[in-house]
Amino acid sequence: MRDFKKYDIWQSSHSFTLEVYKITSHFPKEEAYNLTSQIRRASSSIPTNISEGCGRNSDKEFNQFLNIALGSANETEYLLILSRDLHYINTEIAIGLLDKINSIKSKIYNLKQKLISPTA
Repeated sequence: MRDFKKYDIWQSSHSFTLEVYKITSHFPKEEAYNLTSQIRRASSSIPTNISEGCGRNSDKEFNQFLNIALGSANETEYLLILSRDLHYINTEIAIGLLDKINSIKSKIYNLKQKLISPTA
């Protein structure tokens, strides 16, 4: 069994989720059950699925959970774009968050490649 807390990708995605929660706390109150909730669920799904995958018995199963985490990262990316375009977050903050989510996506992809590639 893997310790998810030791994975850089889990640490990065957890930190990112905390940042999303902080930023969305300033979204309009009428978005509480809509965009705010959805972006929080999508971002928290990334470290959640990495954690759950670490508890699985095989690299194949872990890879499945990384696929789900990658899907959640893509969803989060879109929701950040939407939040920016609705002017709920300013462009500068959006650029920083989009850079972070793209870095997380890259790390997930790289970990997936390590899991499916035979070691030399």
